[in-house]
Amino acid sequence: MIFVLRSVVFAFLCCLLVIFIVPAQQTEPVRQGWDAYSEIAKQISPPAFPQKDFPVTKFGAIGDDNTDCTSAFKKAIEQCHVAGGGRVVVPKGIYLTGAIHLLSNVNLYISKDAVVKFSTDPKKYLPVVYVRWEGVECMNYSPLIYAFEQENIAVTGEGILDGQASNENWWSWKGGKDAGKVSQKEARTKLNQMGEKNVLVAQRIFGEGSYLRPNFFVPYRCKNILVHGVTFKNSPMWFLNPELCTNVSVIGVTTDGNGPNNDGCDPESCTGVLIKNCFFNTGDDCIAIKSGRNNDGRRVNVPCVNIIVQGCRMKNGHGGVSLGSECSGDIRNIYAENDTMDSPMLDRMLRIKTNSIRGGVIENVYFRNIVVGQVADAVMQIDYYYEEGDAGSFTPHVRNVELKNIESNKSKFAIWIRGYERSPAVNVNVENCTFNNVAEANVLENVRNLSLINVKTSVAVKSSVK
Repeated sequence: MIFVLRSVVFAFLCCLLVIFIVPAQQTEPVRQGWDAYSEIAKQISPPAFPQKDFPVTKFGAIGDDNTDCTSAFKKAIEQCHVAGGGRVVVPKGIYLTGAIHLLSNVNLYISKDAVVKFSTDPKKYLPVVYVRWEGVECMNYSPLIYAFEQENIAVTGEGILDGQASNENWWSWKGGKDAGKVSQKEARTKLNQMGEKNVLVAQRIFGEGSYLRPNFFVPYRCKNILVHGVTFKNSPMWFLNPELCTNVSVIGVTTDGNGPNNDGCDPESCTGVLIKNCFFNTGDDCIAIKSGRNNDGRRVNVPCVNIIVQGCRMKNGHGGVSLGSECSGDIRNIYAENDTMDSPMLDRMLRIKTNSIRGGVIENVYFRNIVVGQVADAVMQIDYYYEEGDAGSFTPHVRNVELKNIESNKSKFAIWIRGYERSPAVNVNVENCTFNNVAEANVLENVRNLSLINVKTSVAVKSSVK
């Protein structure tokens, strides 16, 4: 009995020691929604460069719209890099070049009244380099501007970067009835099969004869990236495609090209991206946030997180801000505010596209204070049946999507959501939004925890939730 009593007293004293002597661990509450926005924004900042200039004209470049300046760009970039960094300056003039490869601490500066025209000769983008093509890693043509595992790089200025793509060259590789015998279809299928079979990336060699179009600017596994002020025109495929990068700022940039798959800015498997005060007029999604495709995306397994879209203008495109369809590595913490979207050739404001072959989780998507003049389809679309539909074993999940203070003046639908019965879209909040001149009732199929607060719409027919 005495032993038992002593044991009880000892246990009680131990509890007092824990309570009064050992300080309790303070746990920070998990910040979500707009409460976390300012902290995320603080983590994104553009790189700085030494105040040293390396004009490409000093390395043999001639801005006469005739001389091939590829070698001059290469020499200027290498010299700038070796000297510790600075600006590689492109003065007034028209400069012809092939692929440009950036190195650490180099700011490629395109002066006002300077135009850099990129060759449409595919051989100018060989040898092949390590890239992703539609979310699958491979060895393919070099992007027009490329960097691999570099830090502190930039493309800035007031000039123009012209990919010169058209239906007579790169764009015809998309294929189709009017494109003749040239088509990317066979190589695209082969690459996707290699991704499914886990073929070593070094053995996924494409390039010449495969017709997989290069993207315009691809920093791959890079840190601290700035794109500022310049205008990109007529890309072979996607315009800006940072891959597996950290700390990316895209500010005051124009992308102008209505060719096939001319996405404006596609951060893929990146952490910390600011897209601010940009203008997009594109042949596909204005902004598309991605994280790899299918099995290969799951193999790499790097999400795209902490993305901010602020003060941008969107004209033509499939979606103003799209998430997916390459989303197998997950996408989360997406913020868009103070943007303007308006065109009969713009399909949607917010577009989330996935399926059960892609899989992945898309969560924490927050939009506020956005004005939509008109879109052709839905202001917000969440589509689990994109392309292949429900044909795989990787059930996608979409949750925590919020629209606040959105005003739209014309659309076919206000809200269009189709989830799966086994995986509905969860926690969709629409608050203080006005949808004018909506042609058809909302489509709401398999949505759980849908909240509509102070939502005004011109549609008289009430939507039904399945």
